[in-house]
Amino acid sequence: MEKEEACEWIGVDGQRYKYSVHNLSAKFDSGKYGNYIFTKKTRDGDWIPIYIGQGDLGVLVGKANPQLKCIKEMGATHIHVHQNDSEWVRTSEEYDLLENYVKAFKPFGCNYEEMGKGVEGKEQEKKEDEGETLFE
Repeated sequence: MEKEEACEWIGVDGQRYKYSVHNLSAKFDSGKYGNYIFTKKTRDGDWIPIYIGQGDLGVLVGKANPQLKCIKEMGATHIHVHQNDSEWVRTSEEYDLLENYVKAFKPFGCNYEEMGKGVEGKEQEKKEDEGETLFE
């Protein structure tokens, strides 16, 4: 059995969050909630967050993510996840990480400046990503 890779992300307040690292092809069950980060790895082995979010992992870590087109264009190579059933804790963690990793915001990443709107997306981008998947 292959050892699961882990990555630690640090919030602006110094809180450390441990995530498991998965290829983009990883599938997650609907109804499993948690935080997730679409990332890419640098030549030096550092992770760059492209999109930081939270919610139903089976839905938002796949073709239903409203930022899918941006995530693909930014070159995501992996998904970092960890499960958490508490919406309040997930949202707090999402904000904490976004405050520390500001390059996850547009134009360098795919999150919107208005925190909390990244999961829902903007009206103009909602429809153009319908039906797309990370792998074609």
